[in-house]
Amino acid sequence: MDGTHDAPDTRRTAAGPLRVGLIGYGLAGSVFHAPLIAATDGLVLDTVVTGDPERQRRAAGEYPRVRCAASPDELWARAAELDLIVIASPNRTHVPLARTALEAGLPVVVDKPLAATAAEAEGLAALADERGLLLSVFQNRRWDNDFRTVRRLLADGTLGDVHRFESRFERWRPALKGGWRESGDPAEVGGLLYDLGSHLVDQALTLFGPAASVYAEVDVRRRGAAADDDTFIALTHTGGVRSHLWMSATAAQLGPRFRVLGSEAAYVKYGLDPQEAALREGARPGGDRPWGVEPESAWGRVGSGEAGEPVATLPGDYPAYYAAVAAALREGGEPPVTAAEAAAALRVLEAARVSAAEGRTVHLASPPHRAS
Repeated sequence: MDGTHDAPDTRRTAAGPLRVGLIGYGLAGSVFHAPLIAATDGLVLDTVVTGDPERQRRAAGEYPRVRCAASPDELWARAAELDLIVIASPNRTHVPLARTALEAGLPVVVDKPLAATAAEAEGLAALADERGLLLSVFQNRRWDNDFRTVRRLLADGTLGDVHRFESRFERWRPALKGGWRESGDPAEVGGLLYDLGSHLVDQALTLFGPAASVYAEVDVRRRGAAADDDTFIALTHTGGVRSHLWMSATAAQLGPRFRVLGSEAAYVKYGLDPQEAALREGARPGGDRPWGVEPESAWGRVGSGEAGEPVATLPGDYPAYYAAVAAALREGGEPPVTAAEAAAALRVLEAARVSAAEGRTVHLASPPHRAS
């Protein structure tokens, strides 16, 4: 693409829905993006790109009005008919596909991680700014029920001054599943550091601001594994809070999802937000049942010492991400997750790799200033 043609006006369909082309119909595309796009007022799932005939059949079965395409090239040929591209293909394709979409004049949402490096993310951000186009990263875990609850507890001062934030995504998967996510090829951007770590680091930075230093332990535990499957990151934020982040496929007993320690009280929460499980089982937002709600038995507890009281978990709200994307496209303004935020998280992940390889704490420079 030479990028010389005019960018389409993404608000030209003000009277109708914005048309979305979705690239990729694996786990991310079929379980997360397609259902959430279809459930969002003001968006319509126009085209799904997958070269897998079985995935094409599944997409057409669930979304009877959707078009199926075998190649992203079919989207670029119809750029004037589309309002948003969503990239949910393997990590190695994120940067080239996002660049091509932006050069075609199309706003873009990219599944995490946006890129393999902060420099690549910043390059995409600069291109989006130059073209005046939205570029956002799908960080759905900001809308997890437990994370929303932690943000509320911090906002209302229940915990006092937080000094340590502990966060875990742990699983027990002793057998390898195969596929690119477990590949040891750096080009695939696989392993838990970039998969689950993208979420954990983003959440920590969202809550407590930039990291000043990073220490990490990145291990390969399972027989035959090539990518990291048991990883720990310790961040010291510029404000003084320490974040301890665990991600593992080898945890036979799971730790708490969150343990947040403050000067007045602590919050401890076990279990995962129910939205992913609901989406995997075929449930959809906007149905008869309340969305993202968990039973009282799953609530976390707030207290100190031996005392602790259950605190209601706020409902999870993955639909809020695409609702905010639609609003940004129609009304202007920042998307719900920016490329600059993604670059900040990638700087931490890059530092974590250096720390683990060299056995030292990595001190981060202040992020570069970007002119508005």
